Amino acid sequence: VQLQASGGGLVQPGESLRLTCATSGFTLGHYAIGWFRQAPGKEREGVSCIGNRDENAYYAESVKGRFTISRDNAKNMVYLQMNSLKPEDTATYYCAVDAIVYSNSYYCERQGMGMDYWGKGTLVTVSS
Repeated sequence: VQLQASGGGLVQPGESLRLTCATSGFTLGHYAIGWFRQAPGKEREGVSCIGNRDENAYYAESVKGRFTISRDNAKNMVYLQMNSLKPEDTATYYCAVDAIVYSNSYYCERQGMGMDYWGKGTLVTVSS
């Protein structure tokens, strides 16, 4: 199982970014997926997760209405579309997957604890 996150960068407040997580070595559609972030000096946070239902994904309150998680099982890709970015969104973002699938909120509510496979992070900086 391999995961590679990309798409981070420096943007101004209000702008958008799309993070991509390229996956390989497993059948993506059978796995729980999640995006997590960690800012300097802060604990890891579950940003968005999908478990047993692709619809009604879980989103942290701080990103609801601005971020959208999706996956393309045919391309083995996971995405996080981030709109209306704010300085407080600045963090290193990680994608993660696990073969044990629970509800959509399960892994995000646990800050990713229990997820077996993680990609290297991609840094998102939102600053004017």
